[in-house]
Amino acid sequence: MSAYHDLVIIGGGPAGLAAAISAREAGLTDILILERDTALGGILNQCIHNGFGLHTFKEELTGPEYADRYIRKVVELGIPYKLSTIVADISKDREILYVNPEEGAVPIRAGAVILAMGCRERPRGALGLPGYRPAGIYTAGTAQRLMNIEGKKVGKEVVILGSGDIGLIMARRMTLEGAHVQVVAELLPFSGGLKRNIVQCLDDYGIPLKLSHTVTCIHGKERVTGVTISEVGPDRRPVPGTETEYACDTLLLSCGLLPENELSKNASVPLSPVTGGPEVDDRLQTAVPGIFACGNVLHVHDLVDFVSGEAELAGRNAVEYLRGNGGSGTEIPVLAQNGVRYTVPQRVHAGVTEGTVTVRFRVGDVYKNKCLCVYAGDRNIRRIRKRILVPGEMGEVILKCEDYANLSAGQTVRVTLED
Repeated sequence: MSAYHDLVIIGGGPAGLAAAISAREAGLTDILILERDTALGGILNQCIHNGFGLHTFKEELTGPEYADRYIRKVVELGIPYKLSTIVADISKDREILYVNPEEGAVPIRAGAVILAMGCRERPRGALGLPGYRPAGIYTAGTAQRLMNIEGKKVGKEVVILGSGDIGLIMARRMTLEGAHVQVVAELLPFSGGLKRNIVQCLDDYGIPLKLSHTVTCIHGKERVTGVTISEVGPDRRPVPGTETEYACDTLLLSCGLLPENELSKNASVPLSPVTGGPEVDDRLQTAVPGIFACGNVLHVHDLVDFVSGEAELAGRNAVEYLRGNGGSGTEIPVLAQNGVRYTVPQRVHAGVTEGTVTVRFRVGDVYKNKCLCVYAGDRNIRRIRKRILVPGEMGEVILKCEDYANLSAGQTVRVTLED
């Protein structure tokens, strides 16, 4: 007979840690965290720059400092965890198979599961870049780990493709380590990173950002010797005659993050075609009862503070589910329209008259002087003037449950942009 745990949390990064602490503080004692790395903390362990914790702790921390506060709390509360443990499978009935060097393959059962596996970087193979496969090509996160965890020097002359936050931060990091970052090229006509990172990591160091540009050739067989960067048109195809060659020994790729959802698929959890993460309701429960999701496995966040807050909600709601208080009410779809790419959650429950729900969203382009509008059925319940909305920054709107409490089956909540 497989061992049973009330709550199993897959992932010991910031989301998993916050969810575990929240569940314990809500009174649940039988919790198990499963983490594949050799230490708790997740990606924060290699993020040695500051800028974390301003929302959660009202002070500026580095990634390891932020993680350490949650790790200490987990230890203080006596929440069990297993390191170097890979979850190989999970079923829709919450049957889990994990593997580690000490125990081998171990099947367990869970009353509830919280998915907190984080995300991964989009690799070179998914980008369709031409050229050989020489040494010197890294995803930005891999380079970050090599430098900050393993103490290795990655390269001297660097080109970065993609303006995601990790790439921007690595442009500064490599500059501080003595490398020369020649340019950051971005395929889209706007940056995928936070404005503050563009200013602090590129502008402050004189590193140029070329929008609507991409790598069209990688030179070198054994080691990267250079790249060709070309301008792209509105169709994102290279414009002939715009090629510029850069001599370099390193190419960093910062071309997007993908929620890590292979296990979610195994559990028959429906995924959003836009975010790549599970579709969830206002309790962060997936369409599979008893399986919840939070953090970057759900959708990619800008700030870890928002990950922690979301995970705390998932932890509390998992406890309520185990107590039989999962809630009721008619499920109402939340639709993203007219420039809003997606929302999380994708469903809310009508019939609840107390409390609030935070709906997070991203837009698909740069919009200026627009109104963010929310409709419950045909009734406008929010209209917020926005000076600027950009894809690289996640937005949020807080809804009162009473505003959509009277909706019935077939009606929707719509989040949209208007003039």
